[in-house]
Amino acid sequence: MTRPSPPPPLLLAEAAQHLSQTDRDALHDLYLRGTPDNTLRAYERDLVYVTAWKAAAFDAPLDWPEAENVALRFILDHARDLSDAPLTDPARITAETLIDAGLRRHLTCPAPSTLDRRIASWRAFHGMRNLANPFEAPLVRQARTKARRAAARPPAPKSARPITRDLLEDLLATSGPGHRGLRDRALLLTGWASGGRRRSELTGLHRADIDLDDFEKSGVVWIRLIETKTTTRGDTPRLVLKGRAARALVAWIDAGKITNGPLFRAISKSDRVLKRGLAPEAVAHILRRLLVAAGYASDHASPHGLRSGFLTQAALDGAPIQAAMRLSLHRSVSQAQRYYDDVDITENPATDLLD
Repeated sequence: MTRPSPPPPLLLAEAAQHLSQTDRDALHDLYLRGTPDNTLRAYERDLVYVTAWKAAAFDAPLDWPEAENVALRFILDHARDLSDAPLTDPARITAETLIDAGLRRHLTCPAPSTLDRRIASWRAFHGMRNLANPFEAPLVRQARTKARRAAARPPAPKSARPITRDLLEDLLATSGPGHRGLRDRALLLTGWASGGRRRSELTGLHRADIDLDDFEKSGVVWIRLIETKTTTRGDTPRLVLKGRAARALVAWIDAGKITNGPLFRAISKSDRVLKRGLAPEAVAHILRRLLVAAGYASDHASPHGLRSGFLTQAALDGAPIQAAMRLSLHRSVSQAQRYYDDVDITENPATDLLD
C-alpha cells in the first residue's frame, strides 16, 4: 500500500509575511500533485526566496505573469560577486536584505546550479497558472546563458571523500554496542550496499517497505523505495540486500521490535528505541560521530559519501557500470561514469589483465 505524501512543511517564519494568499494557494496546490517530496521542498524554498527578493528589489509582490525586466534583474543580481560592489549598489542592498532575513548566505556569486534551480521553480509557478514565462524572452534567455558561462566553475564533490569499503569498515568498527550500535550499523550497511542511498531515502523507509520473506531461505532482503530523486512514485524497482548488510538490517529490526512505522528510529539516552523516525539531517550527525570515533575529522566524509563510495568501490572491484547503476538508480551513464573515472588508473582492474 502506497503511503500518502507528508503534509507540506511550514514556511520560513521570517519570510512567510512576503507571501500573498494567492501564492499560498498556489504553493498548496503543488502538494496536491504527484511531485516528489524533495522537489516540493525545493519549490517552497524557491518561492519564498524569489518573493522576498522582489520585495527587497522592487518593494512589490510577485506579478503573474512576471515582467521581463524583473526576470532580467533577477539574473543580473545573481550573476556577479557583490562583495566589492559599492554599498549603494541596488543589487548589494537587496542581497544584504536577504542575508539579514536568513535567505542568502553571502554576497559572493551563487552557483550557476542554484540560479538555474530558482529560475526553474519560477518557471514552474508560471506553468502552473498557464501563464507566459518571462524567462523565455530572447534577451532574458541570452542573459541567463551569459551568466551561466561567466560563473562556470568545476563541480564540487558532494562528499569530501567517498566512503569506500575500507572507510566503511572503520566506521562499523566504532559503532558500539546496544540498540544505537545496531541501528548505526544497519543504517550504514543498508545505505551503502543497496546502491548508495541518499539520506532522505534511508530515513523515508518504513517497516512495510522491507520484505523478509526470502531471508530465512536465501539470506536476501528486498527493499521497496516509494520514490527517489531519479524515479517517480510507484516506478521505483525493488532493491536487494544480501550478506552482512541483510543480516545487520534484520538484527536491527528484531532487536528494535519494529513491526510497523519508520524503519530507522531515534534512540533515547538510555538506549531505548523510540517510535520517532530519524530526520535526514540525523544521518549526517551519526556519520560525524562515527568518523570522530574512528579517528577521522568530522568533515572527512558526508552522507553522500555512501553513494559515491558504493560506485567508486564498484569501479575498484571491476563491477560493470550497468550492474552498479541497477542498484544506484542513476538515470545517466555519464553521471555514474564520473565515479568510475575518479578511480586511480593504477587501481583499475583492467590494468591487471595480463598478470
